[in-house]
Amino acid sequence: MSAPALRIAGLSHRYGARLALDGVSLNVAPGEFRVLLGPNGAGKSTLYGLLTRLLACQSGAIELFGQPLSAPAMAGLGVVFQQPTLDLDLTVEQNLAYFAALHGLRGSERRARIDAELQRMALVERRHERVRLLNGGHRRRVEIARALLHRPRLLLLDEATVGLDMPARRFLVEHVHRLAREEGLAVLWATHLIDEVRADDHIALLHQGRLLASGVAGELTAQAECDSLAQWFDRQTGKEDSACLWP
Repeated sequence: MSAPALRIAGLSHRYGARLALDGVSLNVAPGEFRVLLGPNGAGKSTLYGLLTRLLACQSGAIELFGQPLSAPAMAGLGVVFQQPTLDLDLTVEQNLAYFAALHGLRGSERRARIDAELQRMALVERRHERVRLLNGGHRRRVEIARALLHRPRLLLLDEATVGLDMPARRFLVEHVHRLAREEGLAVLWATHLIDEVRADDHIALLHQGRLLASGVAGELTAQAECDSLAQWFDRQTGKEDSACLWP
């Protein structure tokens, strides 16, 4: 059996006296689209900080494709953070070229990969536009294209659609689903937006730093006898006192 693309075991993290993550364990298989669902403040961004080594691991373990989290292992990781990180004064193509150079891509290989990602993200006609002039949806497309330039095997996205309109959100969700389905890319998609979750998505519910439930969204909703995933979510996070009961 192949190793998970991502293995998180017993991960805890504190900011002083505040416990931000409490014993979180989670696996993402190669080619799986896994949704990390949780309200704002649940601990999703803290988890992503640990997965990208922006935060030091205090307790627990993280593995990428069977290897401890380290610089070599992270070469197979692509990341789209919640806060935009593009250079607004560079063009779309210049942003991609700069990132490609950081990963050692040169010459014809760099040009080919940039061309391929621009085509895949429907950005070819905007390659010479400064990022500052793009709307939010197109900026996010650039960030996803940038994250895929070095051909990672695992893609992490932290609230990637925040602030975007519905058509832009739908485009990004469908595109990343397609990457997982057709190219075998493992994806961990963090969001607080219920309408981004499909009934057949595998979800992990994070609330107040704890993993409360994990499984297929539609099955979790049915097992709890809820009318919708939104009702199930509200019940699990204590927002609703309803007949939706978790066994």
